[in-house]
Amino acid sequence: MGCGCLFALLAVLSPRAALVILWLFTPLVQTVFQDRWLWPLLGLLFLPFTTLMYVLAVGALGPTMFWGWMMVLFGVVMDARGYYDTYANRERVERFRGNQLRA
Repeated sequence: MGCGCLFALLAVLSPRAALVILWLFTPLVQTVFQDRWLWPLLGLLFLPFTTLMYVLAVGALGPTMFWGWMMVLFGVVMDARGYYDTYANRERVERFRGNQLRA
């Protein structure tokens, strides 16, 4: 009996929380990064989807094959999309601040 669907929902909504849960309660992160803490911490801060997909692909499947690397590439695309959305919407926030200051 597992909670795979619940974890998948958590991973989609908050990859950082899912990665922290994996790090604390399973040996996957330690297995993948060979007990180094800096790389998963940097991944947690800057590329959470990519790090989560890498941990799931390498930790669960062993040596990464084509579909594992496709999962990691999907994580890179999701992280890049998040950074692009933040960059694209920066003017909208500044305009909102400007309208508030004039009123």
